[in-house]
Amino acid sequence: MTACAIETPAEDDDRDRGAAWPAGFTITANGAYAARLAGAGDALYVERWTLDGPEPYAVPLPLDQPEEAGTQLLPLADGRVLVARRVDGRRNTFSLLYPTGPATGELRLGAVEAPGSEHLVLLPPSPDGICAYAMCVGPDTTTLWLVAGGAFGPEQVAEVKGRCTGGVWLDRTGRMLALDRRLDGGPVKAVAVDLERGGEVTPLLQITEESDDRLLLADPDSGLLLIRSDAPSPGHDRLGWGVLGSLLPVRFPECLRLDDAAVTPFAVQPGQVLVPESCAVALRIDAAGGSWVGTWQPSSRRMAQLAVPQGWLAGAGLWTAGGVLRLPYATAEVPCGLAALELPPEPDPEPVVVVEEPRVCRPVPLQQAPLTDRKPAG
Repeated sequence: MTACAIETPAEDDDRDRGAAWPAGFTITANGAYAARLAGAGDALYVERWTLDGPEPYAVPLPLDQPEEAGTQLLPLADGRVLVARRVDGRRNTFSLLYPTGPATGELRLGAVEAPGSEHLVLLPPSPDGICAYAMCVGPDTTTLWLVAGGAFGPEQVAEVKGRCTGGVWLDRTGRMLALDRRLDGGPVKAVAVDLERGGEVTPLLQITEESDDRLLLADPDSGLLLIRSDAPSPGHDRLGWGVLGSLLPVRFPECLRLDDAAVTPFAVQPGQVLVPESCAVALRIDAAGGSWVGTWQPSSRRMAQLAVPQGWLAGAGLWTAGGVLRLPYATAEVPCGLAALELPPEPDPEPVVVVEEPRVCRPVPLQQAPLTDRKPAG
């Protein structure tokens, strides 16, 4: 299963502060567990959800002191929950919480300093389900930390020149990480960071020289990439797709462009090996009237828009390999729910021109990136 939650796009200044995905409800890469802050007001606590059983259920993990609203959470594949807390405005502490009978166990892992104007944000769950990473963003340099899964507490694993945001895993092992990097006030370009080679950086997206090219989601099975770029219309971001390792241009479908709503992908159907055009993509649609879900496939020229369950934890969800979209929700009557939406049947094609602009758009130089064992698509 592939699952990821991404926040509604904000202005560039907001994105450059490092917030790339919401801390509200985070799902492990294998879809087995999730975590969120529950409660209200000054009585917040960690809540872990189990999603891979016959019925979903939630386990509260309160401590003697309530959590702060800015506490970051990351569930691990073994059921523990990583908690990152900001202390004294610059020190970030890390703990693992787990149920121990009627109580909550806490394993303290250590701390990372983020001095001055730097700040720290947890990266999305690693595909291996064991390790957890954080990104400390400074004015000119971004450092990557292994904060869980190491032998001796938090350890720095890479230093990347520039101011980075985002965070998308490109493989199933947790080795290759994509970051959106801004260098010296220039445009944002997604790069690949090899965590097993000391943070070696290679270009990932270079659609035009001046365009801001961000990677939102990647599916390692099919190679499908979901991209946000202003290459087709400078100054105005468009949602597009490409294929890892392909020389075909990035497409920017008109059906993913809504005049009165923001459209953001949050989950890709796994298991579609080497057939990216068949992958189902779940999209969060945000408008003045609220949030709901869209589903789309690269082979389609239409986006289906679906009603969501009451209490949907907006921007969170995951696909099964069989094409069922599972959306978590919480209400007073159902505090831990998981709705299943079937992939709608493919509609008859309609005479709409597929946008492939500009022709120079490519999700490359990917052929120069470390992931060279994938056969080129097309």
